[in-house]
Amino acid sequence: MARVSDEELERLKREVSLERLVTARGVELVKRGADLVGRCPFHEDKTPSLVVTPAKNLWHCLGACRTGGSVVDWVMRAEGVNFRHAVELLREGVELSGPVGPRKATVPKLPSPVSNDTDGPQLLAQVRDYYHSTLRTAGEAWSYLEKRGLRNDELVTHFKLGFANRTLGLRVPNANRAAGAAIRGRLEKLGVLRKGSGHEHLAGSLVVPLADESGTVLGMYGRKVTKGLRPGTPLHLYLPGPHRAAFNSAALQGQKSAIVCEALLDAMSFWCAGFRNVTAAYGVEGFTVHHVDALKRHGVKDVLIAYDRDDAGDAGAEALAKQLAGQGFACWRVLFPRGMDANEYAVKISPAAKSLNVALRQAAWMGQGVAPGTPSYSGVAVAAAPSLVAQPTGVLPVNASAISAAPVPSTPAAPSAVSASTPAPKTPELQLEEKEDELVFHFGPRRYRVRGLLKALSAETMKLNLFVSAGEHFHVDTLDMYSARNRGAFVRAAVDELRVTEETLKADMGALLLKLEELQEQQLKEKLA
Repeated sequence: MARVSDEELERLKREVSLERLVTARGVELVKRGADLVGRCPFHEDKTPSLVVTPAKNLWHCLGACRTGGSVVDWVMRAEGVNFRHAVELLREGVELSGPVGPRKATVPKLPSPVSNDTDGPQLLAQVRDYYHSTLRTAGEAWSYLEKRGLRNDELVTHFKLGFANRTLGLRVPNANRAAGAAIRGRLEKLGVLRKGSGHEHLAGSLVVPLADESGTVLGMYGRKVTKGLRPGTPLHLYLPGPHRAAFNSAALQGQKSAIVCEALLDAMSFWCAGFRNVTAAYGVEGFTVHHVDALKRHGVKDVLIAYDRDDAGDAGAEALAKQLAGQGFACWRVLFPRGMDANEYAVKISPAAKSLNVALRQAAWMGQGVAPGTPSYSGVAVAAAPSLVAQPTGVLPVNASAISAAPVPSTPAAPSAVSASTPAPKTPELQLEEKEDELVFHFGPRRYRVRGLLKALSAETMKLNLFVSAGEHFHVDTLDMYSARNRGAFVRAAVDELRVTEETLKADMGALLLKLEELQEQQLKEKLA
C-alpha cells in the first residue's frame, strides 16, 4: 500500500469534525464537561459509553468495544473499510450516514475517474489525469522528485506527471456489477490493471505519460518510489505492448540539433535545465522508429547522444550512432563522468544548466566515420565541442537560432542551438602543466594548482587541495569537487579574494572538474593495469 503522507493524515484528523461523523450515524450526543457522550453504535449499549472529545477530535468506547481513535479509525469501524479507503472517503468529503457495520454493499463508492463510453486513448487520458491529481498529496513521490532534482512545477504540469497510489480500484465500479466488469476489463486490456489480481500495474510509481505530438496518450512509464519493496521488485515499468510515441518529440520542431537520452528521467533533467530539444529512448535498446521519424520530420541534423556513461550505455551509444549515421545524421557522444548518467550528473554538479552545457560543449564526435586529426577519448574521436545553451524557463519549444551546416567528416563542426537572446558563455582556454604531486591549470590570467588527485581515486568523491590565484590575489582550500556545496563555498570565497565575477569562477570550476575527472579516470586505468 502506498503510504499516506504524515501531513495529509494529520490534516484530515485535525480538520474533519468527528462530532459531525458520529451524529450522522444517528448517535445522540450529550455534553458532559469538556466531552460529549452517547450510546456506542458498535455494540448493544443501554448506558452511554461512547465518549467524544471535540478539543482533541478523538473518541473512545468505555463499554464492550474498548476501542477508539481518530476520525480515520471511526470511518474504518463504521464503514467496514480498510485504512486507505477510509482516508479516501474523508479526503473526498463523501457523505457518511446511515447504519454502521461492515456491509460492503452499502459502503459509499467514491466517484469514478474513468468512464466506459470512451475509446482506448481517451480512457488512458482519464487514468493519466487521475494519477496527475493524486500526485499533489503523494509525499513519497515529491521526495523522490526532490532527490532527483526534478521537483519542478512546470515539468510536472507540462508532462502531466502523476503517482499511482493504489486508489484507482477503490473508485472504479466493483467487478460484480456489469458496468464494473466492463470498465475493469478494458483497463486490464490496456495494462493499467493486471489480469487476475486486478491490481494497478504501476502501483507505487511516479508515472510519466507517453503521448504523441497531438497529445494522445499511447502509453505510460512508472518508476517505483515507495519504500519497503520486496527484493527483486522491478523499479522500471511500462504498460505492456510496443512503444508508439517518441517522448517530447514536439519540442524538436524547428530544431537542427537534438539531445537523445537513455531514460526519461535523464531527458527531464535536461528539460528542467532549459534544454528543451531533448527526447529519450526507452532504455539502452529502446530507440524506436518513432524517434527516427520525429528526427527526420522536424529536420534535425545533429544528434547528441547522452546515454549513461557505463559499458551498456557506451555500447548502446555506439550502436545508435552507427544507425543514425547510416541515415545521414551527424552524431556526438556526451561524456559524463564514468559511471554517471545525465540525471546524477545534473544533481551532483550544480547548477545543472551550466554543468550540462559544459558536457554538451565537450561532446565527442561519433559521426560518419572517425574525424582525422582529432584525439581519442575512451575509444571515441573527439571533435569540436558542441554548444547548446539553456533557454529561459517557461519557453517551449526552444526558440533557437539556426544551426551550422552538418559537419564534413574531415573537419567536423559542432552543432549549435544558441538562443538569440542568450549569448553562449565562452569556455575558458585551459592549459595544463603536470608537476610532481600536483597539476597546474591556466584559465587566462587565473592559475589553479591541484594537489591530491592521486589520492582521490574514487567514483564518489574527489577531495583535493585547490589553490587559485590571479596576480597577487589568491585563495586556497581543501574541498570535494563532487560536492556542489563545497564548490559553491570555494567560489564565493575566491570571488572576494580574486576580485573576479562569480560567473567566471563557476565556469572555471565546471571545466576544471571535467578535466580532473578525465585525468582521474586515466589514473584509475593505469592503477588497474
